[in-house]
Amino acid sequence: METIAIFASGNGTNAEALVHYLAHIDDISVALIATDNPHAGVLKRAERLGIPSLTFQRKEMRDPAFAKQLREQYRVTAIVLAGFLGLVPESLLRTFPQRILNIHPGLLPDYGGKGMYGDRVHERVLEDHCSVSGITIHLIDDQFDRGSTLCEVRLAVHPDDTVDTLAERIHRLEHTYYPVVVADYLTRPDLPPLV
Repeated sequence: METIAIFASGNGTNAEALVHYLAHIDDISVALIATDNPHAGVLKRAERLGIPSLTFQRKEMRDPAFAKQLREQYRVTAIVLAGFLGLVPESLLRTFPQRILNIHPGLLPDYGGKGMYGDRVHERVLEDHCSVSGITIHLIDDQFDRGSTLCEVRLAVHPDDTVDTLAERIHRLEHTYYPVVVADYLTRPDLPPLV
């Protein structure tokens, strides 16, 4: 049984999509929704969904005691980032090796890296007159948006797309594909063991 913590910094629509989908997967449970933003909309979603929540400061996340708390208090075996904007520290990478997943609202590596998140990605795609955008689901390493890709889904950029219309279509892809890829990855028989 895999027990996940969902990390989010914003509204939490991906977190909610994950909770709803994973509720039907026997081998995965959501133990916690965690955020570094005390005003994040995801906290209200967690309360409504009946999922415990944890608010923390980024400096706390770097302390090895934080990883220990996730493992011992919440029994977390994997972390799923859903709109979490911070760089994951080494202590979490060591505690959850190849067990931290992320979704990015663009195609990597071209539209990723530090500062490339949310509407910034869509603005750049439109500025570059790209004909294609998409989502990338990947494992986390010690750099922004550089971990191994698990899934990439592309969609056409329409000539009349705006940041809002492109973001809306990207969100639909995220809500459709991210929960499925998370479930498939975390139920693999060759999933790397915890240390």
